[in-house]
Amino acid sequence: MVDIAFGPTPGTRPDTSNTREAYLEMVRRKRMYGGILLVIFVALMASGWMLADTRNAGGFWNGLPQTLDFPSEVLTEAWTDRAHLPALIWDHVPALIETLNIAAVATLLGALAAMTLSLLATRGLARWPRLIPLFRRTMDALRAIPEIVIALVLIYILGGGPVPAVIAIALHTGGALGKLFSEAAENADLKPVEGLASVGATWSQRMWLGVIPQVAPNWLSYALLRFEINVRASAILGFVGEGGIGHDLKLAMQWGQGRYDEVVAIFLLLFAAIVVIDRISDHYRTKLVKGT
Repeated sequence: MVDIAFGPTPGTRPDTSNTREAYLEMVRRKRMYGGILLVIFVALMASGWMLADTRNAGGFWNGLPQTLDFPSEVLTEAWTDRAHLPALIWDHVPALIETLNIAAVATLLGALAAMTLSLLATRGLARWPRLIPLFRRTMDALRAIPEIVIALVLIYILGGGPVPAVIAIALHTGGALGKLFSEAAENADLKPVEGLASVGATWSQRMWLGVIPQVAPNWLSYALLRFEINVRASAILGFVGEGGIGHDLKLAMQWGQGRYDEVVAIFLLLFAAIVVIDRISDHYRTKLVKGT
C-alpha cells in the first residue's frame, strides 16, 4: 500500500513516538538561532556606534548631556514672547498655503504617473507583458531616490522655488504609489476585463471600465495617505530653498536668538495643519475602504 503522507519511495520515516521531545528540540534550535542573530545584531550596533563616535567632531557621548539645551532655549524665549505667537502664526499662513499647494500638485501628478505605470507593470493587465520588468524597475528607481536629492539637482537646472519641489516630490510619489497601485490592481477581478475584450474593447477601455472602478477606492486611499507624507516632504524641502513654510523656518532658525518665537510659531502652525490633514484624510480613507 502506498504511503500517501510520505510518498511511494521506501525510506526513513519521522519518529512520531515522542512528539514532545521533537517539538522541544525544534524550539531549542530556534532559540539558539535567534540568540546568535541577536548577538550579531548587538555587535554590529555597538561597532556602528563606536565608529560614529570616533568620526563625530564633538563626540557623541560628551555631547549627549547637552541634547536638550537648544530646545529649552527656544521654548524659553518663545514663552517669554508668547504674546506675539498668534500674530506670527497668522503671518506664516500664506507660506503654509504654498506648502499645501506644492504637496497637492505633486501628489496629483505623481498619482497620475503611478496609475499608468502600475497598469503597465501588473501581470495579467499589462499592455506589453515583455516590458513589465522595465516598468517595475522604473518605479523602483523613482522610489529609491529621495526627494531632497532630486530637488538639489533640479535647483541647479531650474533655480530655487516651488517648481523643483513639485517635480521632485511628484517623481518620488510616482514610484511609491505605483508599487501600491500595482499590488491593488493584481487583486482585481479579470472577468470584466475579459468581457470587454470579447466585444472588441481597446486596452485603455478595458482598464478604464473594467479595472479602475474596482481599485479606485484603494487607489484614492493610498493617494490621500501619500498627500500627508508629501506635506511633510514639501516642508523639509523648504530647507534647501524650495519655498513654502520650510523656507521660513530655515530663515528663522538661521537668525538664532531673537527669532525663536517665530520658530515655535511655525512649528505650531505646521503641526496643527498636519493633524487636521491627518484626521480628514483618515476619515475619508475609512469611508473609501470600508464604505462607512
